[in-house]
Amino acid sequence: MDKNLIRNFSIIAHIDHGKSTLADRLLLYTGAIEERRFKNQLLDDMDLERERGITIKASAVRINYTAQDNNKYLLNLIDTPGHVDFSYEVSKSLAACEGALLVVDAAQGIEAQTVANFYLAIEHNLKIIPVINKIDLGNAQVDRVKEQLCDILRFTESDIILASAKEGIGIEEILEKIISVIPPPKGNDVNHLQALIFDSMFNTFKGVMVYVRNFNGVIKTGHEIKMMSSQKKYKIEEVGIFKPERAQISELKSGEVGYFTANIRDPKEIIIGDTVTDVKLPAKESLPGYKKIKPLVFCGIYPVNAKDFTRLKDAMEKLTLNDSSFVFEPETSQSFGYGFRCGFLGLLHMEIVQERLEREYDLNLMITTPNVVYRIKKRNNEEIEVANPARLPPDNEIAEAHEPYIRAFIIAPFESIEPICKLAKERRGIFKTQEFLGQDRIKIIFEMPLSEIVVDFYDKIKSLTRGYGSLDYEFQDYRPTKLVKLDILLNGKLCDAFSCLIHKDKAQIKGKMLVSKLRELIPRQLFEVRIQAAIGTQVIAAEKVRAVGKNVTAKCYGGDITRKRKLWEKQKEGKKRLKQFGQVQIPQEAFLAVLKI
Repeated sequence: MDKNLIRNFSIIAHIDHGKSTLADRLLLYTGAIEERRFKNQLLDDMDLERERGITIKASAVRINYTAQDNNKYLLNLIDTPGHVDFSYEVSKSLAACEGALLVVDAAQGIEAQTVANFYLAIEHNLKIIPVINKIDLGNAQVDRVKEQLCDILRFTESDIILASAKEGIGIEEILEKIISVIPPPKGNDVNHLQALIFDSMFNTFKGVMVYVRNFNGVIKTGHEIKMMSSQKKYKIEEVGIFKPERAQISELKSGEVGYFTANIRDPKEIIIGDTVTDVKLPAKESLPGYKKIKPLVFCGIYPVNAKDFTRLKDAMEKLTLNDSSFVFEPETSQSFGYGFRCGFLGLLHMEIVQERLEREYDLNLMITTPNVVYRIKKRNNEEIEVANPARLPPDNEIAEAHEPYIRAFIIAPFESIEPICKLAKERRGIFKTQEFLGQDRIKIIFEMPLSEIVVDFYDKIKSLTRGYGSLDYEFQDYRPTKLVKLDILLNGKLCDAFSCLIHKDKAQIKGKMLVSKLRELIPRQLFEVRIQAAIGTQVIAAEKVRAVGKNVTAKCYGGDITRKRKLWEKQKEGKKRLKQFGQVQIPQEAFLAVLKI
């Protein structure tokens, strides 16, 4: 097909601003999907995405559109997530495009992730089309949002398209703007093959399906190709496109988006961001891959049933295929046995991975308290990274400890500034600057430790601003900290699943909260359970769970008191022995509740 008739574009926005609905409407309008087969959130093919109303995975689809100039255009659309935890999905989608639709909610206005995604698109040199969505809402403030787009992101009023994806308003105007503003792809079919891998998935029958954007050359069935990073060679068995269901074709030309299979059975062989080239006529250099983001939050994931360890390993390997920011390595725990230490981009990302593992692979899992990565400088000048509390060296070996700091961008209504600043300072935040966005919104920038925001900071911002606040953050640097390891002891035995690394000034409060929560959640046993929070050998908080009472003298009807005393002594000895050898049963709810503290 003529390259001048191809457009590759993405849809970017803050969470819940209407990306998926707009993608649905574009597919319906162009006839890519029939009305009778249509369902809401069509490109969100996971049950989890539908239930939560968020996009987790980027999706690619080919659209055929006859424009007002009577030319038939081929549009490749890539729908992307909006939550801060899935910015890697946005990044890899943008690397495969020449332009993007920036969608803004007419009632909410510009949010933190809107600004972050805008600058991410600018970094990739994309042409950006601003769209104000949901103009049909009763509380839509179109003029205010227009003003924000012009003042903050420097658009002109003529650039902005007014639309309602739900009502089908402005859809034709968006399609025409895509054709007039977004440039056609560069590259040539006769050049040496260069295709960017932007995603992949595992198919039981076909092996790994590799999603690519072809920049140069042609990908054909039967061709021999190689991956430029690993130098591994394969023979292509099938080439296809998404419309939105998979459709097999003979070849994928330059500028087009599709997939290929090559009987690749090991998921580890595919690296997202790698370049595919021809074996006989290889390209001289790799394409610039998307910016891979390193995991920032780590926790342990263990199978409840030890027999499921191998199944869990296989499931994680398949999951990393289309979630390249999720990393894992084997580890063992005194409490749970064999499992994995896993890395995530944030707490929502962690929850999504856990739910996907449990649902898609039918696993029952335990999760430990999340931690960030700390840098420890030992007295012998050796530097190590610690994400697992069990790997923290003894105090006498540590010279310095450093923790990651982030730059947090909070956009909120003006009246919420006081509670937000109070919350940020409680979390050891350092105020940097503020900027007014129009008459009623303000952007506040704080520098703060990553460990203080990973659990519930985003939720707190939403609560304080009645849902109108938003958060985005970027990694800043590592800074010195007073780091201690907080342990939980049950009857004097360490329960490493509850251990965490924490700032010294917050250890006392967290210790008290942990032991009091565990006292509520651990069921009463046949023996007394002592719950203690300790830093090293110093106990900083303690609670007790009373033993289950049993009236052993109920069967005695009168008679000598010595008989009752003998039974009480026997019971006392039995409970003492149980306390030495008995295992404290900890329910799954206890681990989940501790995550929220």
